[in-house]
Amino acid sequence: MPTTAPQTTDELYQALQDNDRRPYGRTRTVTAEELVEAAEQFAEPVPLVHALLELQEAYTYGSEPRKSPVVFARLLTLFDEQPDVFDDRLRHMLFWRFKWVSHALRQLPEIPLASLRQWLTEMRDRYEKAGLGLHPYYGQAYQLAVHVGEDTTHAYELWAGRARTRLSDCEACEICERALHHLTAGDDARALRAWEPVLAGKESCQEEPARSLSYALLPLLRTGSADRARELHLAGYRGCRRNPSMSGEVGRHLEFCALSGNEARGLELLAENRSLFDEVDSPLDQLDFLTGVEVLLQRVEVLGHGDLPAAGYAGRTWTVAGLRAEVRSRADDLAARFDARNGTTAHTDRRRVRLDRAPLLDTLELTLRTRSLDDVAPAAPVAPATTRPAAAVPDSLPELILRARTLDEQGHPDAAACWARLRTLVAARDYSHPDDPAVGPLARLRADLLADEANKAGEKDEFAEAAALHDEAAGLYDDAGAPGDAALARAAVLLATAEIPAEGTDEPEAKAAALTTAHASMVRLHEETPGLTPRQEARLLRLRATALALRLQTTRSEEHVAPVFAEADLLSAFATRHDIAGQISGARLLRATTYALSGDLPAAVTETDALLDRLKAQGPAWHLPRTLGLRGRLQLVLQDPEAAYGDLAEGLRLAADWPAETVGATRLHADLAEACMRLGRPDEALRHLTRSAELDLRGGNRTDAYCTYSNAAQLSLDLGRVEDCIALLDSLLAEPDVAAGELDDRLVAQLRLTRARALHAGEDLKAATAEFVALASESAGWDDDPGSHAMIAAETAVLLAESGEFGRAREAADQALAAHARDPRYELLSNSLREIARLQAQRQGPDGLPDALALLADAGRIADEARAAGYEAHGRSLDTALAYEHGRVNAYAGAYEDALAALEKALALLGEPGREDDRVGEWAECVRLAGAVEGLYLERPAPALTRLDAAITRLTALGHTGETESLVSLAGRLRDEE
Repeated sequence: MPTTAPQTTDELYQALQDNDRRPYGRTRTVTAEELVEAAEQFAEPVPLVHALLELQEAYTYGSEPRKSPVVFARLLTLFDEQPDVFDDRLRHMLFWRFKWVSHALRQLPEIPLASLRQWLTEMRDRYEKAGLGLHPYYGQAYQLAVHVGEDTTHAYELWAGRARTRLSDCEACEICERALHHLTAGDDARALRAWEPVLAGKESCQEEPARSLSYALLPLLRTGSADRARELHLAGYRGCRRNPSMSGEVGRHLEFCALSGNEARGLELLAENRSLFDEVDSPLDQLDFLTGVEVLLQRVEVLGHGDLPAAGYAGRTWTVAGLRAEVRSRADDLAARFDARNGTTAHTDRRRVRLDRAPLLDTLELTLRTRSLDDVAPAAPVAPATTRPAAAVPDSLPELILRARTLDEQGHPDAAACWARLRTLVAARDYSHPDDPAVGPLARLRADLLADEANKAGEKDEFAEAAALHDEAAGLYDDAGAPGDAALARAAVLLATAEIPAEGTDEPEAKAAALTTAHASMVRLHEETPGLTPRQEARLLRLRATALALRLQTTRSEEHVAPVFAEADLLSAFATRHDIAGQISGARLLRATTYALSGDLPAAVTETDALLDRLKAQGPAWHLPRTLGLRGRLQLVLQDPEAAYGDLAEGLRLAADWPAETVGATRLHADLAEACMRLGRPDEALRHLTRSAELDLRGGNRTDAYCTYSNAAQLSLDLGRVEDCIALLDSLLAEPDVAAGELDDRLVAQLRLTRARALHAGEDLKAATAEFVALASESAGWDDDPGSHAMIAAETAVLLAESGEFGRAREAADQALAAHARDPRYELLSNSLREIARLQAQRQGPDGLPDALALLADAGRIADEARAAGYEAHGRSLDTALAYEHGRVNAYAGAYEDALAALEKALALLGEPGREDDRVGEWAECVRLAGAVEGLYLERPAPALTRLDAAITRLTALGHTGETESLVSLAGRLRDEE
């Protein structure tokens, strides 16, 4: 909003222009109201006309239909009193907006039908008096007939059969009306044929294609075009989300989610659009939106999830069932009001048709992040559903406790389900512990539960929490008279404590020392604890070996290899003597990983092969997925992605038999993604990345999950799946912990940066630029990472230049240069400065040349710095690219002699191309541009042709015939003009 009222008409026009750049909504509307007040102070009426037009637009697209006709009445009065004030452009806008008023009046059930018809008569009379064609009038008459629910046959023919005029709705809007006419008649195929120019992006406007896309989704599903429906849902939803004037379109996207098996995504989108419950002032738009909401909520409730939380009207919390009842009541009332005004039952009938539709598909994978209603429940299970039935949990409490301990000793994955059930029972107020000597006292059970919780914390790298929980468990085991279990808990404390990152020290060295100390303490603990059972002793040996293995992993020191093998062999011999299958497998897996860490990959593979043979013959079966995963990773290191893919895929298949978090399914998906990328299967890799991320998210490893999702988003963008990328990132950025600022700010910034790049790739320059500007502002405070700020500011500068805001682009470029001085980004900065210079010269011609050359001078200094630092560009040489850009910039500005001289310099720097020269394309482009400048603009065709013919001959002799095409075409043009 303007901080002070404009004092001159120039200031007013600038303020109006600035407001026009704002998105529709309360800020823009309030500013427009203030600017009307400011315009009223001036004696001349033209500024007031402009201000009123801006205000009416803000009301219209801000979904405030009650106010739009009032503003138009003022405009019409001004026109009647001072018609000369309205030039051709203002007059055109005035008559265009008769249609806006018609639309606004239809949206208000309190306006009598007779008043609507009277307004149409006013419109027709005004058009006839002004000598304007009546096609727009008949279009509004048809739309009123549709709204009321009358027979539209005659009205449609009167409109569709007439020739269009300058005041007719745009082609895209009229295409939508014709398609809806066919859709209402039940002809999906004909409607989609009519829609094709809009759906294909050939016709568009302020509201299109978002409006048409929302209506076309269900017809596409009904005609078997599910993939296209998915594509258009992603693109169309982005065009209407959180937009009060397109709340009906949002409602249709919610309906589409409900009828395509994507109820969970529907609830997510509903939460994103919660503001629409209160921001939409149009009763007709409210009705359209609420009906779509009700379709979704009805479907969720039918599926048995009525108790799920749902985003609804502000001021209270809602469940799906509660919100559905509220929405149904309000929407029924709105439909009844419109029907009472119109004297028909059309709106009630249309609501019933939408609510009675059956799902069109069981499921359609709409986004890279496919989730079910179970996943969005507050108590969603950690692991996804698998093909294996859930583990049987004994009903008897003593049996359950004993079963949990037995499975835990074996390392069996089903122990997790038993502990989860026991945790729920023990937490209940009415819990009564069994008086059974085999079960032991309550203190022991509480210790068991703490140990399980501690193990989970350790798996998430929450080592301080794990150490504290194990320590508490040890005390309870002592109280319960279980010294062996207490010793195991204290050994786990030692290991977890050693893994806590040390602050203010050389972390690898400090961690290695801590692990050495922990191992020595475990050995003493082992020696000082009598009466250990074989399984307890095996677990203690496993912890000792693990400490040394972690030390080797930290240091990669050769001197630390033999101690790991010694401990692993000790564990293997003990476990073999006592026939403890899980620990035998663990020891051999430890040997295999030790070989791998020491660099002996063939031995690692041999050890893994032997282990797999044993597991297949003797078990335990749940060790197979992790072991296959290890062999798959070894094959990746050995550059055999095909073999790796086979092992990893088999591991993932077997992992489906067990809870995902117990068999490493997350890691298997991630490694499979890498194998797929090496095999040239990026789409399959993308699926595995997203599965890995979602498993991490469900398991509570949120940072790891977001990092993996970030990689998936970047890959989808690299694959050109722009809408998939944006939809994925929108979903992630809406997660509660992200929105609350609980996630690492740099990771969130990376997600936003990828999204901004995707928006740019999707040609949404306005949204992309806004996000880049925000990121550049935030990253300016990253004193520990000026290089990232240089990158973001440089990209921001380019987008601002693409938007024609060259002053702001220069400011952003200066920020990038300042950050670059602290942490050089030679190639990125040079590329960005050259691109801004090109855009400015191209858009502004000679007027932009001084600023463009200043930018190129900065790029020249960067090239000098890079050369002095010995930096080699990954792409084009900075010097040759700079010389070429000097040529292009001068050519755009009409300085052709300077352009030719710069291009000659670029060619000299490049030198003559060779047969295997990867710069041949760059050289050919320099020759082409030099030929065009010399032959066309300097009108010296003879030397230009000599240059071109020589280049064509050389390239042909070298076998680079593809690069000659543009040169041959230019030479032919020059000869024709001679």
